[in-house]
Amino acid sequence: MKILLIPALLASLSFGSVVEEYLLNLKNEVQKSEPDFKGFDIKRGEEIFTSTHLGKKGKEISCSSCHGIDLTKSHENFFTAKTIEPLSPKANPKRLTKVKKIEKWLKRNFNDVYKREGTPKEKGDVITYIISK
Repeated sequence: MKILLIPALLASLSFGSVVEEYLLNLKNEVQKSEPDFKGFDIKRGEEIFTSTHLGKKGKEISCSSCHGIDLTKSHENFFTAKTIEPLSPKANPKRLTKVKKIEKWLKRNFNDVYKREGTPKEKGDVITYIISK
């Protein structure tokens, strides 16, 4: 039984440190242009995640179009109909464990919805929103 707890503990520590480091790097980037910036905001992240835009393929889309509103549940991709596993790291410990993957998916998803790359502030707000779920 103790053996099962160790991998779970390590996974949670890995998740926390990866996300914390990533958010700190984003915060440092934001502060270069906004010296008074205090931190990322769940409400701004929610707005970015749920607002609808004319995105990829000229379709009205939001992040929640593919990931759903309840980030602890699987959802169907708007374009491919493939199942997307829960986005919340609380429900899916494989989420947000590698910076390279976080950056890859943020870039791809911002391009799908907003037709541009997200700003460091937007990325930080979205990640803050996701980890709150």
